[in-house]
Amino acid sequence: MAHRAVLTARQRAALFDLPTDEMALLRHYTLNDEDIENIRTRRRTENALQLCAFRYPDRLLKAGEVIPEPVSRFVAAQLGLKPDDLLPYAAREKTRREHLEALRKRYGYKMFSGKRAKKMRKWLDENAETAQPSEALVRGFVEECRRRQIILPGISVVERHCADALVAAERKVEARIAARLGAKMRAQLDSLLAEEVDGRVSRFIWLRQFEVGKNSADINRQLDRLEFLQRIALPPAILDDVPAHRIAQLRRQGERYFTDGLRDITSDRRLAILASCVVEWSATIADTVVETHDRIVGSIWREAKKICDTRVAEAQSEIAVTLAGLGTLGTTLLLAKGDDAAVAGAVDASCGWGGLEHLVTTAEVPGKTVKADALAYVEQGYHRFKLYAPRMLAALDIAGASVAELLLAATDVIRGKRDIPSRPNRPEAAYMGVTKNITQTNGYEV
Repeated sequence: MAHRAVLTARQRAALFDLPTDEMALLRHYTLNDEDIENIRTRRRTENALQLCAFRYPDRLLKAGEVIPEPVSRFVAAQLGLKPDDLLPYAAREKTRREHLEALRKRYGYKMFSGKRAKKMRKWLDENAETAQPSEALVRGFVEECRRRQIILPGISVVERHCADALVAAERKVEARIAARLGAKMRAQLDSLLAEEVDGRVSRFIWLRQFEVGKNSADINRQLDRLEFLQRIALPPAILDDVPAHRIAQLRRQGERYFTDGLRDITSDRRLAILASCVVEWSATIADTVVETHDRIVGSIWREAKKICDTRVAEAQSEIAVTLAGLGTLGTTLLLAKGDDAAVAGAVDASCGWGGLEHLVTTAEVPGKTVKADALAYVEQGYHRFKLYAPRMLAALDIAGASVAELLLAATDVIRGKRDIPSRPNRPEAAYMGVTKNITQTNGYEV
């Protein structure tokens, strides 16, 4: 079975090197009275180093291994020795072997072999599928060996066993997904690699070419892909009980492979990759459609706000003229205060009754313009929504809480499932942005 690099050099050091920081030394290498008495009684001070290595990181010391100075100093201090008194231990192969057996018997440590090795490989098989990332499986394996007091084998052996378990877990996942596919669905998935779009790329490559857009053309291209995937009708339940990181891994593989590469791999793996991509892309493209729609809405809102601000700016001059006329009239009326005849003459002298009527009428228009907000001009983006909104609403499965019932009812109107009411009630008007100066049909859709 092929092997892979499971750990980086830094991760290996973290798991298998002797600790050197003070907290780790205190936690793992503090000898109790029984340990010290046993070491002194048997006059085997060298055992102290191997005993500490058994406890953490749970491995054998290698012949000639350089013991970190903080370790030798910390252990020697507990025995009333100098650090140099312990260092020759790692260099004496015969002594190391003799003392190893005695330590194992006294403290209950067991070698990684026979039934114990078989049980640990079974543990790996049971945990490899859910392990994320791969380093977590190695860490879990090491911790389980420590818990069972099984002395760790060499680093390369640990990595090889973990790599084998990870590869086997991948194959199990692929076989499980493929077994859930009927003959018709398998043919549909394989056809993604055979069918071409515009004579340029395979359907599979075409499907994965999507990104968030900014206009109706972009969103329609996304909907082309989403509708095609929906016609395949592959139920998401096909990936039930498959860990999320395994699904993501299969999708990443599908996004890296070219069509020819996918055709060449084993059928179970190919079908698992295709099925994962179809399910995952359906959800991702739907999200992309929504995000693109949000961008279009934002663009239309900014344009409406700009129009609103421009109209308000244009109304400023009209407001100034109207206020000037009203000011002149007011001044004249105040001068003629208390004399009815003079008041009538003041109106005639300032602007005339016809002019006054015109002044009042024109004063209402700038006032309405100033009071209006950008929502009153959103309808001008109706033609952009019309290019894709019905398709989008038909393709997306939209649900919501009870507070959104009116909004969801409006989407049914746009889909054509309901008639537009002759007169929308106030809550619906508030949700849909229907205002007095927006035509009813367009207002609902906007």
